[in-house]
Amino acid sequence: MASAASSLASQFSGLRREAAKPSFSTAHLFHAVQSQLRLPSTRRPIRSVVAMAGTGKFFVGGNWKCACNHDDYYFGIYNDFCLKPVQILQNGTKDSIRKLVADLNDSKLENDVDVIVSPPYVYIDVVKQSLTERIEISAQNSWVGKGGAFTGEISVEQLKDIGCKWVILGHSERRHIIGEDDQFIGKKAAYALSQNLKVIACIGEKLEEREAGKTFDVCFEQMKSFADSISNWKDVVIAYEPVWAIGTGKVATPEQAQEVHVAVRDWLKKNVSPEVASSTRIIYGGSVNGGNCSELAKQEDIDGFLVGGASLKGPEFATIVNSVTAKKVTA
Repeated sequence: MASAASSLASQFSGLRREAAKPSFSTAHLFHAVQSQLRLPSTRRPIRSVVAMAGTGKFFVGGNWKCACNHDDYYFGIYNDFCLKPVQILQNGTKDSIRKLVADLNDSKLENDVDVIVSPPYVYIDVVKQSLTERIEISAQNSWVGKGGAFTGEISVEQLKDIGCKWVILGHSERRHIIGEDDQFIGKKAAYALSQNLKVIACIGEKLEEREAGKTFDVCFEQMKSFADSISNWKDVVIAYEPVWAIGTGKVATPEQAQEVHVAVRDWLKKNVSPEVASSTRIIYGGSVNGGNCSELAKQEDIDGFLVGGASLKGPEFATIVNSVTAKKVTA
């Protein structure tokens, strides 16, 4: 019994007991909006690194989060010790799912792109049964170990049983709202990969961390937790998603995004292996849309995108998928 209890405790370690409490004062709102009027650099010069651009296939993922209709998105404020505008998502309906799936099925997508979508868990089976096989299915979360008496959680085994090929782990909303820490997320990734579920591993800094020049430090620490747990990187895609750009309408400039991507690739080269650095795809997420995707795609170390709100509009999501043509022109 003692060993079983110890095993369960190790699974739960990494879930912080306290979550940030909402704060909606006028002063806080003003501070948050004022902070978002600028997109600071990391305050460090771009590091002199010679990193290999990814050799894998262009990759575009659509994270539907807890919404099924683009109109469900609106701005709110929550207090995560940094005060930032975030998307508050409302539940969708089966009708909105059917409309989105129909739009995706009718879309013409470039062939040389891996495309996935990540519906809310309750709709995964519906989407799997009706969506073109051209697009693979991802989950938005999975449990840290084998399924059992964990109310409300979703096991890797269940996800595979209903046709999921991927899972998103380490998303900032899981880190900063739910309270999952780096080590816990690393354990989740290791278990998913051990069961042949591929992982989209998310990293990214908050606004005050970027303003303090800590972007690289934060991203590297999050990368270390994945690297400490992962031994085989062939089924891992890294998604750099600056928290200050998620759902705010603000997007990192192509240069800002490239700066972090090349640094992350160089970190992999130095801390894992040159082969992993070359083959691992590093994608960008954070207010990506049909208007900015092509310029971002032209950057050498941006290997695709993880898309939020724009993935709920089939034609626009197709535009983002097809931005691979900008990458081809650049190459």
